[in-house]
Amino acid sequence: MAVLFLFIDGVGLGPEGSSNPFVDANYKGFTAMAGGHNFTIDSPPVKTNDHLFKGIDANLGVEGLPQSGTGQTALFTGENASQKIGKHFGPFPHSGIKTFLKEESIFHRAQERGKQCQFMNAYPDIFFKKARERDRWSCTTLMTKSANLALNSVEEVKEGKALTAEITQQAWRDKLGIDVPHVSPESAADRLLEQSKKYDLLLHEYYLTDKAGHSQEMKKAHKFLSVYDRFLWHLINHKPRELTIVLSSDHGNVEDLSIKTHTRNEVPLFVYGPGANSFEEAKSIMDVTPGIVEILI
Repeated sequence: MAVLFLFIDGVGLGPEGSSNPFVDANYKGFTAMAGGHNFTIDSPPVKTNDHLFKGIDANLGVEGLPQSGTGQTALFTGENASQKIGKHFGPFPHSGIKTFLKEESIFHRAQERGKQCQFMNAYPDIFFKKARERDRWSCTTLMTKSANLALNSVEEVKEGKALTAEITQQAWRDKLGIDVPHVSPESAADRLLEQSKKYDLLLHEYYLTDKAGHSQEMKKAHKFLSVYDRFLWHLINHKPRELTIVLSSDHGNVEDLSIKTHTRNEVPLFVYGPGANSFEEAKSIMDVTPGIVEILI
């Protein structure tokens, strides 16, 4: 059974209100995740044989606001990275928790079971130059490299084997001057589905939701959420029966634009496909990787 792991950065389940971009917006994908309800903290849990949706904890018993370095490490390894160093830390992984990503990530656990993995995000040449100069890698890129998986570049984007950060490839054209075509969110989703035929575990990261949350701009939030919603809606409606989609986040942010910081709200856990039952007992972001590993056995 194959798994498509969708990591969407900085998305929590917030209350109804004018500062929540998920309220009164026609987001078909997010609404479908929540079983036809608004994508808020008030949405009731969903649990069927092939559809699970609920809020899970991202605070992990540590005071303060959750951060990406520790939150993503917990999400991708099942280890309480925040308790390990006694605080939430980010955006990059703290030196005290890098071992989790280097040795115990979801990629490592899948590979131990003989499974084929792929991180679908691609990076421009300038990213590799700066990351190598500073030896500073994000959680996803560090665990990918540590699992001896190649990071995608411009070549893989042009070949239709990888996705750019903003999905449509337009930012690479406009801001970086890279000659790649614009693609629709639906075409990008098809690219993921095509690659899912070749791998047991695919991971895709979308971080622009976190950027929108920090900006506190409703227009920017709707722009990024609309693209992702079309992408998600297409995946939900066109995935093969045997594929399980798992979506979660590292911490809240964009669901409350009244503040510039992250939130302590629960984050969504959405599982769609034959592996949904493996997550019935999940209570925090530490339970996502173990659930995926259970599906892959």
